[in-house]
Amino acid sequence: MGLSSVSFSQKITLNETSTGVDFLIDNQRVLTYQTAKVPVPEGVKVDFSKSGFIHPITSPSGQVLSRIQPPDHYHHYGIWGPWTRATISGREVDFWNLGDGKGRVDFAKILSKKVAGGAAELNVRQNHLDLKAPENEKLAIEEDLRIKVKPADKDRYMVDYTTTIETKIPGGILLDDYRYGGGIGFRATELWGDANSNILTSEGKTRKDADGSNAKWVIVKGKTADASGQSGILFLSHNTNKSHPEPLRVWPLGQYKGEGNVFIEFCPIRHESWELQPNERYTLKYRMIVFDGDLTPEEAEAYWRAFVK
Repeated sequence: MGLSSVSFSQKITLNETSTGVDFLIDNQRVLTYQTAKVPVPEGVKVDFSKSGFIHPITSPSGQVLSRIQPPDHYHHYGIWGPWTRATISGREVDFWNLGDGKGRVDFAKILSKKVAGGAAELNVRQNHLDLKAPENEKLAIEEDLRIKVKPADKDRYMVDYTTTIETKIPGGILLDDYRYGGGIGFRATELWGDANSNILTSEGKTRKDADGSNAKWVIVKGKTADASGQSGILFLSHNTNKSHPEPLRVWPLGQYKGEGNVFIEFCPIRHESWELQPNERYTLKYRMIVFDGDLTPEEAEAYWRAFVK
């Protein structure tokens, strides 16, 4: 099956605000990259406040599909990808679990913004900070993140999420193998749970058995107020990525009483550590296809082939 190459006449724009950069299709916001630290709920440790993530991401009909700061994991932020366990000069640094105060990833600056050819692109620098370095807080990893949005067929749209990381620390960094961390993570809307959402991978795995498996792509979809009754996101892993087909972290059924418990992540270090040599650049490429209604496994496979060709 091929994907139609119809011309997409929708207008794509970028709008920079005091807190982030909005991507709009025909004047409707489809996603925001957050440049300002988001305050935490009252009574929650300020360590959990962060910037440098995508939220909200919405379906073409405007259904919000992501979630930030859920009470079960205040450090979950829409679409984001901090590394969990990194060994730096013999110490363990965790950029994921903000509450531990060991590390964090923050927006640093906008490198460029472009709107051309029917697409909008944002390039940003994100700093991975080692908060407990012996002398004082230290920059551990520089990350250049590119987010590019353009329309796709069938009123869907696509988001390219390309992350390039580099360390200047002599001796490099070991990103330790762990079931979470890096890649691209997605915490879905609190409206989705065991009863009204579905996950399917390129290897035919579902919520029951996808965790720890490897995949080229994964469809995450669930009930929404769209006229069709559901919306979702297809996540694609590029075949040049480390450990491709890439390992997945997928929360199993039954977590948190089966409610508001949809989390998936492409996790390249799930089964093996990754050695970052100083002054070398390492890139991971992902694409999301955001849709209302349904998206079939055959369509997912065709989108993946178009992505990697």
